[in-house]
Amino acid sequence: MDKTYIYNKVKTTARRAGLVLLAPLFLTSCLDTIILPDDKTVDEDFWQTKADVASMVNAAYAAMTSDDVFGRLIVWGSFRSDEVTLGESGKNSGVGPALAEIATVNMQTTNTFAAWSSIYTVINRCNMVLDRAQAVMAVDPSYTQGDYETDRSQMLALRALCYFYLVRNFRDVPYVTEAYMNNSQNMQLFQSSPAEVLEHCIADLEEAARTPIAARGFSVNEWQRVGWMTNDAINALLADIYLWRASVTHSAADYQRSIDYCDLVIASKKSQHVRGRNEVEEKEFPLASAGEAYTQLFIDQNAEESIFELQSRGSTAICQYLFKYGSNSSAEGFLKASPMFGSYASKVVNLNVASQVFSDNDLRFYASCYDVKGGGENNLDIRKMIGASGVTTKTAQARASDNNIAYGALNRNFIVYRLTDVMLMKAEALVQQVDTTETDSIQKIKLHDAYRLVAAVNTRSLHSENLADSMTWEAPCNYKDYDKDKMEQLVLQERLRELCFEGKRWYDLMRYSYRHVDYDAKKYSEMLYDLNEQNALGQIYADMKTLMVRGSGADGSAVAAKMRNEAYLYMPVPNSDIIVCPLLRQNPAYKNTNDYEKSY
Repeated sequence: MDKTYIYNKVKTTARRAGLVLLAPLFLTSCLDTIILPDDKTVDEDFWQTKADVASMVNAAYAAMTSDDVFGRLIVWGSFRSDEVTLGESGKNSGVGPALAEIATVNMQTTNTFAAWSSIYTVINRCNMVLDRAQAVMAVDPSYTQGDYETDRSQMLALRALCYFYLVRNFRDVPYVTEAYMNNSQNMQLFQSSPAEVLEHCIADLEEAARTPIAARGFSVNEWQRVGWMTNDAINALLADIYLWRASVTHSAADYQRSIDYCDLVIASKKSQHVRGRNEVEEKEFPLASAGEAYTQLFIDQNAEESIFELQSRGSTAICQYLFKYGSNSSAEGFLKASPMFGSYASKVVNLNVASQVFSDNDLRFYASCYDVKGGGENNLDIRKMIGASGVTTKTAQARASDNNIAYGALNRNFIVYRLTDVMLMKAEALVQQVDTTETDSIQKIKLHDAYRLVAAVNTRSLHSENLADSMTWEAPCNYKDYDKDKMEQLVLQERLRELCFEGKRWYDLMRYSYRHVDYDAKKYSEMLYDLNEQNALGQIYADMKTLMVRGSGADGSAVAAKMRNEAYLYMPVPNSDIIVCPLLRQNPAYKNTNDYEKSY
């Protein structure tokens, strides 16, 4: 009998059942790598008190701040892009071969960064709370309906964030809502399409938004204001998901939804603004001034303009990847800044060549990288998220300054969302709303609204001694001289300047690619495996590949040539899970390490 028919029949049955239990055939679960938060979570004595629920909510957040997760957020979001390169310490480290595979587009299905278990650990802990917390109200009167709804809101939102990361990195992923409570529980899983997973995420977030934690309910000094999934974090995540989906499916309605959620976040941040903390109302937006932004965001942390930060809790991953690996001060971090950050631009920046990112007057140029050893653009250490002091002056000394943070003492948060990120999301969506068949005056109104947001982000980072417009990439830099394509590139450039090394760039490039290829929205409801069988895999935009390999040097052309279709934008399914889960299908860009025929 035809294998494809049998596979589709099994898959259909699995979808109807929601979960396939095959205990006689498989003794190992696809999620057997998940470590239960604590063995007592399955004991009869647990899930009895409000404190029990609180400990599991905290455990979910703690799992999201593990070294394993932090490392993936950096590699997935930054290393695959043009903003960082592999340093000598990285090449010689235990993860060196895995990073080299990614850099050269020779990834194996056993690559350590293709493992998704650490993210599913977070999902599982969220599922535990969602499964067990409600019953606690019956045994502990102090755990109220309001407490339960607040906990449920956070866990729905945190789970949605995890799935959004998985969709952007693996595309076709198992969507699990059942709590995995012990190792004898068999869960044979199938993948869902990205369209289906994102629909679930949106539904969960909309439910979470009905009873969220109000960010304005905390003082500006309380870490929970940005350490928990508040209403601002939920709305920022919804804006991001809609922007992503709109870019893939070219949906005007989704672009508008993204704008609407951005507006909710921006309005909320304005309402929370506390004067006298060195913020400036830059073109109506409460942002820290150029001399204070770095200190507030990356040293003091949990800044007023921040939205959601993964609290470090002692993680050393950011230190290892971006600063130094080990206590020996000569053991640098795994990753270096791309050569394009090497010097400031004095002339027009061409987006499609390995040219400079910043202008001389932009303090972010001095805050982003170190040239400590005088090695020039090919040996830049990352300063952002690492530096021990703020940057208030545009001097060569600031660029060359080293820091003396001891290994293990670098205890920085990972910022998932902050206000300028949301402002630039809105700008990106506004640009894509421009219809070139509309009258010129209508187009200019939309371009002006987008430009105003970009200008606010850009000008707050200018040195106070000279507030001349640093955005002289196209002279004169004025929205009236811009068309849709130029404004799209301006937004993409500003996101690189503002959010470099924060795990955003790869996803920005993916959206850029999807927007510029003829992509049928129906494909997003199908699996890569099935699209490959139909010879219908989507393409990758050539300009996106040109950008992606700017840090690859002479190898750039070879790397770009390997990116043949949409499948190469995504990670392989972990080979260990392919072996034990017969319903999982490998990304067709990769060959299983253990190549074998499955019998269905």
